[in-house]
Amino acid sequence: MKQLNLGNTHLKVSAVALGIMRMVRLKPTDAANILATVHDQGVNFIDSADIYGNGQSETTFGTALKQSGLSRDDFFIQSKGGIVLDPQRSRGELVFGQRYDFSKQHLIATVDGILERMQLDYLDSFLLHRPDPLMDLDEVAAAFDELQTAGKVRHFGVSNFNPMQVAMLQANLDQKLIINQLQFGVMHTGPIQFGLHTNMQDTASLNHDGEIIEYSRLHHMTIQAWSPYQYGMFAGTFIDNPKFPALNAKLQALADHYGVTKNAIATAWILRHPAKMQVILGSMNPQHLTESIAGANVTLTKQEWYDVYFAAGNDLP
Repeated sequence: MKQLNLGNTHLKVSAVALGIMRMVRLKPTDAANILATVHDQGVNFIDSADIYGNGQSETTFGTALKQSGLSRDDFFIQSKGGIVLDPQRSRGELVFGQRYDFSKQHLIATVDGILERMQLDYLDSFLLHRPDPLMDLDEVAAAFDELQTAGKVRHFGVSNFNPMQVAMLQANLDQKLIINQLQFGVMHTGPIQFGLHTNMQDTASLNHDGEIIEYSRLHHMTIQAWSPYQYGMFAGTFIDNPKFPALNAKLQALADHYGVTKNAIATAWILRHPAKMQVILGSMNPQHLTESIAGANVTLTKQEWYDVYFAAGNDLP
């Protein structure tokens, strides 16, 4: 398994991570099998959030880790917090927020709840889960200080923050923000597309995210790519989707060439970017995970990378 340094640290983590949002669907014995499956293939990173399955995904994970025979030290374990759920709009692992809350009291209570559900003494990293416009910088700083001093969180980061939001928060913290979690993949290319269309006036030149990839590279933040096989936000996967015949044909051709699957090529496409991103896989199917993880061992040529980009419907000016 390809590894990368997390942020500006010397921590070596797998280029592919397991996201446990859908673990709420599984019995602990099945979840334990998932953990063993990914661990056997070199994955040593777990990504969660307090809202996944309304907390039940983390409860299942905690039980599954003990049943798996693996130890706490076998994984770098991360979770996220700051979204307050709307109980009227939550179902299964799909959850919806009624507000964000980055108050010191809420963040500390959130981490305590995560640790209890996952049966852990500490988190390796904790991320703020989407930016809160009512964020009080001093309260966030106080929460981070207390969590770190108490040994409950070792590292910190953010999720879906733009460059100025990261810079504003970082200026008020003693801790280095080492992670930004963003949606990125073959069919979600906005963060690079606008850069390719610099000095143009077409739709592709619109900058929706700020220079978040460039900012992250400059400040040594690891970008974690979520929903790598999705188009839209929750529209579905582009793999084997008849809406995208050209893309699937290209992915299949490359899959045949490298002796892997289309999922693996979609993984390899993200990992080919020099930002050294980490890909978060959310499947709870051992076979699908195995197929997708294989992409970490495929290095696409530059032309192959561009060919996939073109097949996804993009162009060059």
